[in-house]
Amino acid sequence: MKNLFKTPLSDKIVEIGPGREDQIIFATETSCDETAAAVILNGRKVLSNVVASQIDIHRKYGVVIPEVAARQHLETINVVIEEAREKAGIKMKDVTAFSGTVGPGLVGALLVGLNAAKSLSLIYDKPFIGVNHLNAHVCANYLESDFAPPFICLLVSGGHTQLIRVDSYSKQEILGETLDDAVGEAYDKVARLLGLPYPGGPYLDKLAQQGDKEKFKFPEASVGDYDFSFSGLKTAVLRTCRNFSEEDLQKADIAASFQKIVSETLLKKALKAANKNNISKIALAGGVAANSEIRKKFFMQENKGFTVHAPEFQFCTDNAAMIASGAYFSSNISKDLDIEVFSRMK
Repeated sequence: MKNLFKTPLSDKIVEIGPGREDQIIFATETSCDETAAAVILNGRKVLSNVVASQIDIHRKYGVVIPEVAARQHLETINVVIEEAREKAGIKMKDVTAFSGTVGPGLVGALLVGLNAAKSLSLIYDKPFIGVNHLNAHVCANYLESDFAPPFICLLVSGGHTQLIRVDSYSKQEILGETLDDAVGEAYDKVARLLGLPYPGGPYLDKLAQQGDKEKFKFPEASVGDYDFSFSGLKTAVLRTCRNFSEEDLQKADIAASFQKIVSETLLKKALKAANKNNISKIALAGGVAANSEIRKKFFMQENKGFTVHAPEFQFCTDNAAMIASGAYFSSNISKDLDIEVFSRMK
């Protein structure tokens, strides 16, 4: 099936996607607190990938403030776009199509990047491709690699935890997802209990490497075959912390024990999905895919006959390169220039 797109002004039909060569996708991404732009060749080769982080701005609040994030995107987006173009060594007229994140994410933030991509599409009369942020995380596995479907993908991020069967570049099925807290949310909440800086996930991961992961036995939620639940685990950690004074709190051991049960739960569900669907390839995706313990446990499965893949660290967290890859491979995309952003998963 051909992936056909129309230019907004001249109505020229352009075929984009696998099998087509020398296709340049220029993408923007502003779903949360990173202002990003990237230029990708044929869905895989990264010509440029620019990310301006807002972590230092939001750190004093301990959480992303949507209004602050949106204003910062407005101040930064044009600079990031131009830097991405310069680093790629291209002219805008060379671009095959422009793409931007439609959602999910913070509405005010999403509007900045998406409207920038739409504007470039109109100015240069190139097709516009709106991309689902979550599917783009899956497509991060295609960047700078030859990894391809079919595979089981574990998507773990700050706001989402999903097990996805990827049958082809454009066909996917969600097998299970979190019923409450996402993995990233659980990490951030536990990190706050331990007094770690924002964003808590990387700090907790580092601290856990110094602790005894057998010290505390935290519970695993009993939910469906492929679903997840981490709110009970978070509560168990809270109760454990309350058993100690602030001076005696065994932070490293709690972090290590927490990370142990999380990584084991994720691996068990992913392996169950792979075995039941008779698929020997497993991929990680999302910001939490950069976690050292999770990556270690998953890549150990290569000794058991599985092929395991994870994006480079720079492509795990939010970036525009994955948006461009999603656009090229037509993974949950929209061709409608009038499409509106959405905050929650569709």
